[in-house]
Amino acid sequence: MAKKVLRSELELSGIAPNLLLKDVENTAPFLFKGEINLEGKDRAYLAKLVFYKKNLNALKHINLTEYFHICMAAHWATAGTFVPTNVDNQIREGLWKHKDIPGHIEKMARITIDSWTWNYEQVTNRKSYNPDNGQVMSTHEGTWLSVAIGAYNALVKHKKKELAQEVADVILAEIDKEEKLLIELREKRDHINFLRSTALMAHNFGDLDRVIDQWGMPLDDPFRIRIYKLGHELNSQYSPILAYAGQVNKKFLSVENHRHMSMRQARCLRRSYRFLIPVGPFMDGWGRTLGEAKDLTLAEKGEIVGHLFDGYKRQNQASGYARAFSGLVGALPRGLDSLEADIAFDVVAEIKKSPFARIAELPESEFQDLYKKNLEEFECPLTGISF
Repeated sequence: MAKKVLRSELELSGIAPNLLLKDVENTAPFLFKGEINLEGKDRAYLAKLVFYKKNLNALKHINLTEYFHICMAAHWATAGTFVPTNVDNQIREGLWKHKDIPGHIEKMARITIDSWTWNYEQVTNRKSYNPDNGQVMSTHEGTWLSVAIGAYNALVKHKKKELAQEVADVILAEIDKEEKLLIELREKRDHINFLRSTALMAHNFGDLDRVIDQWGMPLDDPFRIRIYKLGHELNSQYSPILAYAGQVNKKFLSVENHRHMSMRQARCLRRSYRFLIPVGPFMDGWGRTLGEAKDLTLAEKGEIVGHLFDGYKRQNQASGYARAFSGLVGALPRGLDSLEADIAFDVVAEIKKSPFARIAELPESEFQDLYKKNLEEFECPLTGISF
């Protein structure tokens, strides 16, 4: 890959920062249109992107630390969108191995630690909640873990022992946080948020595992042993709830939460953060938001229905798209008939004959009750735990 050299003499093999901002604008245009709150230290990363979008010339003078910060901000801003920015490998590994890293590694590590507390609530709907204490978890924690373990490995390589330990301590704090959330949701019998959390936890620890492998951490490394495969194997350092959650996700939710390729075609969904996709299959509320949206035309809602049905057909056995369809058409005055001018007749006929329509016909409470019942009847083959 040809290297790019900025006016600041920063040499890059990854995407140029101005093009990165274009990618952010493509998938999250709402960020630059005053729709979201940019105030506060925990949202400064979003304000940074808006600043550079208005001051493109300033990008020519950035150093490695600032480029890393921009990449982090761009990925945090888009990780919950339909087309996340493609800088994963840069922030997980590539920039930590840059030739200029000795002069920047400590500042980059500090940014990584700080990013654990960045506020992502306006840029993703892939969340679960602990209603009692307001705790939120999303796939952003997986993004953070994947960068943090890269930082840890780079710091160890450069013999920054104390700072490496500081990063390790925050990684452990994040794992403890997710473990505690799962335990509390099970104790409170919050089936739906527990199910959502298993999907998020599996994603998050999966990201961590991939980057552990990417950096080639030795099999006998004590830190690797402590944090590797937490969603797959029992680990004496942690409650079996983590391995149980991994099995629950595999059994009930893994088919529902993927790259949503079909929904990328509906560009109108990128218009607002309100339209970002949630954790499947519990998508009724998202569908209602789309159906009620005044800033979506009937033609656009018809287009969304077409992509929901296409996504259902592509992703065998997934119910989330049908539930979103249920919420969307249920919010329209005449249901699906409100979109008769905007969906091809043969597509409407196919929808009505499909299991997709039968899944959509179930009341939301009955659909959720099925999942609650199935969860309670499931005994984990790895841990012996039941909900």
